Amino acid sequence: MTSRYASFAAVACIAVVASTASRADPVADFYKGKTITLVVSTSAGGGFDVVGRLVARYMSRHMPGSPNVVVRNMAGAGGIMATKYLYSVAPQDGTSLGALVNTTPFEPLFGTKEATFDPTKIHWLGSPGAEVGTLAVWGASPVKTLEHARRHETTVGAAGINSTPSFYARMMNTVTGTKLKIVTGYPGQSEIFIAMERGEVEGHPSVFYGGLKSTRPTWISEKKVNFLLQYGAEREKELGDTPFLGDLIAKPEDRAMVAAALAPLAIGRPYLTPPETPPERIAALRKALADTFADPEFRADADRMQLGLTTPVSGESMQQRIAEAYNTPPELVTRLRALAQP
Repeated sequence: MTSRYASFAAVACIAVVASTASRADPVADFYKGKTITLVVSTSAGGGFDVVGRLVARYMSRHMPGSPNVVVRNMAGAGGIMATKYLYSVAPQDGTSLGALVNTTPFEPLFGTKEATFDPTKIHWLGSPGAEVGTLAVWGASPVKTLEHARRHETTVGAAGINSTPSFYARMMNTVTGTKLKIVTGYPGQSEIFIAMERGEVEGHPSVFYGGLKSTRPTWISEKKVNFLLQYGAEREKELGDTPFLGDLIAKPEDRAMVAAALAPLAIGRPYLTPPETPPERIAALRKALADTFADPEFRADADRMQLGLTTPVSGESMQQRIAEAYNTPPELVTRLRALAQP
């Protein structure tokens, strides 16, 4: 009898061990007690940094093993410095993430020599929302419509001749016939906005609508600016009948070039993990970010902070869009590079 009970006990122990083993989660075991570092490629206090810190606050609750998530700012070269660090220096085990400005993944495509990384080998995890760009002109300007901007020279501010605003201004001049005159030398968007209020320049060629809602909400509510054009993957409903760039391009070669040029807006505010991150941890990170972006408390905080986060973009979708951009025909890449670095 004792032998029989011992046999039953042995079988029960084996069953418990087997059940426990079946429930074991190697991803959770890896992350338990660890810290994930989220490298934000801008300085502290800006829009990307604020979103990154909000993501870090909520992401832990959605990660297997509930690791801590801390933010490290690494500004420089328009996000290139942070990307190069993540690409070849940072730990490649799933404890290093990046939050980049959306043009950085396309710098190699645009011919930026300092961008010595291959974005198609990076694992893209997701984005809290796509962006819609606008050509915004101060209300006091006599230029009120896109047609006016086609007939009259309109001054727009930018940091440098190779900056993103300059790139989009040249693109608009090329494919829509506008006569935007680029005035450079402003350190950033905030200074350009002040210049618009002072009348130094009439507008800004690449104002992200979501960002404007968080930084200058009264400009929208009090109609202090006119939106002459909107561009991105989709229309912004709040911009009503503001012309959409995609509707204005007739030539197929122009449409293909513009699609590549606007890929940064389609991916919004990209999050990544380095090339050698193990596949099972990539999957876990993508799911955790998607769950974070869908978290009602995260969304409520983002709305309260007026961060302008729209429909999230999945990591798989970002990966595909970036791959498509890097499959752009060589002749169109040549045109893009001419716009990016005249």
